[in-house]
Amino acid sequence: MTEQPRVEERPTKEDASRNTTQPGFETHLRRSSTHGTVAAVDLGATSGRVMLGHVDGRGAGTLELRSVARFQNNPVRLASGLHWNLTGLYGSVLAGLGEALRAAPDVASIGIDSWAVDYALIRGDRMLGEPFHYRDRRTAGGAEAVHAIVPFAELYRRNGLQFLPFNTLYQLAAERDGGCLDLADSLLLVPDLIAYQLTGAKLSERTNASTTGLVGVESGEWDDELIARLGFPASVFAPLISPGEPIGALRSSVAAELGAPDGVEVVAVGSHDTASAVVAVPMRAETAAYISCGTWGLVGVELEHPVTTDAAREANFTNEGGVDGRVRFLHNVMGLWLLSESVRQWEREGETVELSALLAAAASVTSPISIFDANDPRFLAPGDLPGRIAEWCAEHGVAAPASRAEFARSIIESLAEAFAGAVRTASILSGVDVETIHIVGGGALNELLCRRTADRAGLPVLAGPVEATAIGNVLVQARAQRFIGRDLETLRSLVAAAFAPVRYEPRAG
Repeated sequence: MTEQPRVEERPTKEDASRNTTQPGFETHLRRSSTHGTVAAVDLGATSGRVMLGHVDGRGAGTLELRSVARFQNNPVRLASGLHWNLTGLYGSVLAGLGEALRAAPDVASIGIDSWAVDYALIRGDRMLGEPFHYRDRRTAGGAEAVHAIVPFAELYRRNGLQFLPFNTLYQLAAERDGGCLDLADSLLLVPDLIAYQLTGAKLSERTNASTTGLVGVESGEWDDELIARLGFPASVFAPLISPGEPIGALRSSVAAELGAPDGVEVVAVGSHDTASAVVAVPMRAETAAYISCGTWGLVGVELEHPVTTDAAREANFTNEGGVDGRVRFLHNVMGLWLLSESVRQWEREGETVELSALLAAAASVTSPISIFDANDPRFLAPGDLPGRIAEWCAEHGVAAPASRAEFARSIIESLAEAFAGAVRTASILSGVDVETIHIVGGGALNELLCRRTADRAGLPVLAGPVEATAIGNVLVQARAQRFIGRDLETLRSLVAAAFAPVRYEPRAG
């Protein structure tokens, strides 16, 4: 993703956690109440939200979630390519946190999660331009450049990640070859960047760092040898911390702007949104698969140890970091992006599309349904997805959908088939005997998708909670504040009691 640079030493996780002068450390350790409120900043690829979570650890425990702010997250196309508007997004985060603090002045802490892989380059305290969007085409040659130095089979043994052309190390190869990387002294992934703006602390949370391809799958630390071989400066990578560790107290200027009291700290959560979502899956990990379904569909199982066999690599399964050192062994499926971008294309053509009416029409389709490969890379970039679906069908001798309802049904059926197939493969590769599938996130509201996934997998689907990512964010903070117990099973029992899932039994035929 030359001459190998010197590998520079950096503080370890243990060094960071022992730093008792770090802002917020004292308040983090001293809190001992059994109930309280925290604020979750949850940033998705199309929208963001700030939510308040109240957790009471007394007795059986209770969990309450309340939305205080929602906002769009729209990329911008500049002369250089497709970027995130992180400056605007940060402004929305501040406004949302202001609303949260007005609604609950006693907020104990703030946690931040977002999508993975994308990052900002920083020099001093200055961001060197808005971060590139992972759907930008600039990384087209990044994978080839990286694999010429480190073959993919070796990469997989080292980082455990499935091949995705936008993984951070491939993006960094483009930065390196363009000279931009030489200008930076820090690199922060999106949630770490927001935390830095709030606190002044430059740290990298492990679950999101695990998606860069530069963290050892076994060690959970930056792979300095790999970083050096790829010609990346080791000095830009911040010290790693784990979910539940303090990042720091709000800067005084930020606290004043928000009207926050002294001592409000930002706490590391599972800052990769899927890591937070999996915390809130009310499952028995030894017998369940999960699908965190939104823009992407992340389909997998939770394990104690990674699986980096040749079979796992050939199946393009990934081993990403989870909360408490768990492994999210999963496969990325294109997700509801296929439907949302198709709707955007029809609206660009001048039509008005009401999603619930479209899905009702899709459920009523009786003509034969075409199934396409939802993982085909042609569907990654924005644009005319219905046209690309028709193109795929023509190339494979399959009848293309003839109406918008048929397109929507084809997308749902293709996703359900991809989800079911990924569950079967996850079970085979991991040895987990899957008895139920949990769907969380926005996809849990899509009744047709949940029902057809159950049918195609031949397994019950339990749908919900919808706001799993924010809930997982809240729970990790609440545990750090000692409002509730320590193990993930305790956290999940609170979710199960607070958010009853909808059950879909598989149907024959």
